Amino acid sequence: MSALGAASGKAAKASFVSYVIPEEIKAEKDFGKQDKTPNLLPGEVVFCGASKVLRYRQDELFGTLVCTNFRLAFVSDQDPREELENLFKNKMYGEDDIPLACVDNIYGVYEDKRKLITGGMVKNKIPSKLVIHCKDLRVFQFTLTYCLGEEAKRIFQGITHHCLEPKSLRNLFAFSFCELNSFPEMKRQQKTLMFEVLDDWAQDMHRLRGGCRLVDENAEFGLSPNLPQFFIVPSNVCEADLTAFQGHGLPMWCWSHPSGCALFKTSALPAAVLQEDPVAQAYMEKMLTAVAHNYLFSVKTEDLSDTLPSVSDIQLAYNKFKHFFLIENPTDFWVSDVKWLSSLDGCGWLDIVRQCLQKAMEVVECLEKENANVLIMEEGGSDLCCVISSLAQLMLDPFYRTLTGFQSLVQKEWVAGGHRFMERLNQLHLKDKEEVSPVFLLFLEGVMVLLSQYGPSFQFTETYLTVLSDSLHLPVFSTFLFNSQHHRHIYTQAESPHSPGSVGRCPVVWDWSVQFDCKAQELFINPLYTEKCRTQRASQRSQLHKHQRHLSLPSSGFKLSPKRGFFKDEADSLKKILRVKRLSRWMLSPELGSSSSRDFYQAWQGRPLDYHGLLLPCVDGPWLRLWMQRYLRWVQEVQIFGGGLVTVLSRVYGLLEEVNALRRELDHRGGGAGRSAARRQRPRAPGGEAPGPQVRLSSSFPFSGLRSSSSYKPSIPDSLLHGLGEGGGLGEGGEELDDAGSVV
Repeated sequence: MSALGAASGKAAKASFVSYVIPEEIKAEKDFGKQDKTPNLLPGEVVFCGASKVLRYRQDELFGTLVCTNFRLAFVSDQDPREELENLFKNKMYGEDDIPLACVDNIYGVYEDKRKLITGGMVKNKIPSKLVIHCKDLRVFQFTLTYCLGEEAKRIFQGITHHCLEPKSLRNLFAFSFCELNSFPEMKRQQKTLMFEVLDDWAQDMHRLRGGCRLVDENAEFGLSPNLPQFFIVPSNVCEADLTAFQGHGLPMWCWSHPSGCALFKTSALPAAVLQEDPVAQAYMEKMLTAVAHNYLFSVKTEDLSDTLPSVSDIQLAYNKFKHFFLIENPTDFWVSDVKWLSSLDGCGWLDIVRQCLQKAMEVVECLEKENANVLIMEEGGSDLCCVISSLAQLMLDPFYRTLTGFQSLVQKEWVAGGHRFMERLNQLHLKDKEEVSPVFLLFLEGVMVLLSQYGPSFQFTETYLTVLSDSLHLPVFSTFLFNSQHHRHIYTQAESPHSPGSVGRCPVVWDWSVQFDCKAQELFINPLYTEKCRTQRASQRSQLHKHQRHLSLPSSGFKLSPKRGFFKDEADSLKKILRVKRLSRWMLSPELGSSSSRDFYQAWQGRPLDYHGLLLPCVDGPWLRLWMQRYLRWVQEVQIFGGGLVTVLSRVYGLLEEVNALRRELDHRGGGAGRSAARRQRPRAPGGEAPGPQVRLSSSFPFSGLRSSSSYKPSIPDSLLHGLGEGGGLGEGGEELDDAGSVV
């Protein structure tokens, strides 16, 4: 643009790149004259559309298919089902809308032949049907046979271009959305620590009484772009160590145990560098010594790259796993149902979840039982380190099981910790998918296992985790748009963070009011959760000091020196012990490690369960259950109409409403006006005002519902029934679904 005012006659080099194909410019003008258009969000622009599109999902509907810079929107020709929308409605998109970032794969049907659509097939023959697989496991089928030829061509090319072609980060919908919106900072009473300022780190370390050093020298990323703006390191790390090796090998504080030991993580130096470079070897020796000095000169290390699957293995396992939930028709479901459990187990995804939980339990054992400092490492330090450290903190710290505590944990370990969300989620639709991997979803799977086994320990619900997993693919929230804090800083330093169009003013995912109203957010709160009372906290503090004194002896086989200068006099012998521990790792063999962890679990299981204390999951096969709500909510064949967990929770909500009403009545009669009744308020029954008789809930609530006027009968293939020797038995039971009771 500066060449426009130059005196030289030399032509300026074109620098503008269009992400809109020429056909879409005319299509947008023509399509705007039509009546059937979706309600557009601020900054949302219609690219193209087609009418007379037949959409098949659970039923067949004719309507208009529209492609915008944010989503694929299907507007039905029929009247909307308002009573279903009021149950649990997302403000950003409807049940028949697909955010562009949520599109996983697109298949075209050409004369009964199915082909995977890629970016290079835009100018090929237009398919008669499009089958779209979404990352939230929805499946849409759009028939273009009844559309006008030109409209079918435009919508096919528009969908293929905007869903599959690579794009620039600044062309994501978040930037245009923020230009026309202003999002105030989250209310402080929500108490979610964002870890973007120094005070948040100081507050977290003060809460855990950690004795480490708070570093602010990287506030402008002068030390290294690989490090967060603010972080915490062992107190023995000097300023010269901060700049060495661009942050690799630098131990970053995660959590402190009440006994004094702590959990650290680091980005491991490459093995080739450690073997050949004596400076790197001396640096790692110094960092390990600094970690050991944190408490009793004891440290145990673990290279997660050697003991857990790689990010590519995680992606491969999940690709096989999700295939069983992308159901296009009932026949496919019933055919896969014959060997469904064995097929799921053969994918390896659930086994990876088990391995991560097992490794987190080993970390907990070292901290809780042996009172040893733990240093976990991997190449990059922002994938498996985030998974293991987060799961271990959930098991150890009840604060992170609250809603705001969990959100603070994600901000600290994942967002500030430098997890590469943009690459792992492939937000830019890059064709090179080597960096794509559902690492954060793997963490949520582990959280779901803990929640399913110890529900009353968590303030949030399964619905909250499911919605959070869906929000990964909404290109609106700054939480999941960038690879690191430095990456975000690059896109915000040139513009004021307070300007309306700055991505720094984009909402964070924790601002749930952007997606849901207050009534829907009530479903995020677990009605069975109870906060720890002050008397319990005081008793735990008194026990804690005894526990510290009792476990203040090191677990290694040497005697304490009676001299006051213990660390100085015993430095040489302790360094030898430290070296042996590091070389032998913390487990001598897999058999010994599993046996030790099993003993630790059984000893913990023998004590009374404290929902606000240490939690250890059972990772045996039967206890590692499928995340039912996320994976099966769109499969109508497995829904329990009028049943499922929602019936139990709705009755619990009802009982809590009665208890709260009685408490308010007692306060009113006893004159206890000072006692805040609002503080004891609990969420109302799912859906707020209980759904009337026209709508019944299913086991997939709040993501699906059913009209009472409709009935559902499983369409099991006759060949499968005869093969199983149960012809007619299952089909007859389908008629009884009409009599399922409504949730009251």
